[in-house]
Amino acid sequence: MLTIYGVYRSRASRNYWMARELDIPFTSVPVIQARRLADPLSPDAALNTKSPAFLAINPMGLIPSIEDDGLILHESLAMNLYLARKHGGPLSAQTIEEEGLITCWTMWAATEVEPHAVKIVLAYDHGIENTAEGKTIIAQSSAALEKAFAVLEAQLSQFGYVAADRFTVADLNLAEVFRYAMTQAALFDKAPRVKAWLALCQSRPAFKAMMDARLSEPA
Repeated sequence: MLTIYGVYRSRASRNYWMARELDIPFTSVPVIQARRLADPLSPDAALNTKSPAFLAINPMGLIPSIEDDGLILHESLAMNLYLARKHGGPLSAQTIEEEGLITCWTMWAATEVEPHAVKIVLAYDHGIENTAEGKTIIAQSSAALEKAFAVLEAQLSQFGYVAADRFTVADLNLAEVFRYAMTQAALFDKAPRVKAWLALCQSRPAFKAMMDARLSEPA
């Protein structure tokens, strides 16, 4: 049985989406971010990233993590690659070449896109998007993302998807990273294939089910 540690309002959303795509049973253990609590080490505090019980799972104190038949893994994008490889099906690589592309694009998203995109979503999460500081962060991050959007726009001209002629774990992983930049309409307007691809990914029933669960959680 797969166990996913982390709330839906975190990078664990990627793993909850993946589990639903694969239609595999899983147990959700809601672990919230310690920063959301006044005293995360209080005896009556909700299970959080500083709780000893969670640190026994992930000593880094970061969500998400998964446990699958005794195997504990961290890093949300890598966890999805593992689940795709284990369970197979159309989301997984069918050839060694597809596996290379899936891994390449996932790493690209983690290193070239997410560091900038996450600054945008955090500016909104922290309510500073309309302050001078927030506007500067968003503008600089958006500018840094223009090249990445152009690169993905060109890649999508080949298949319409990222790594194959169908939706794969690479599309899921990248869609969750690019979702962080959705407030910046200008980026997507300049990359119409990226805009259409993200809408297609987010039209999938498994994504909608994940988002319903995410929106039902306290902000």
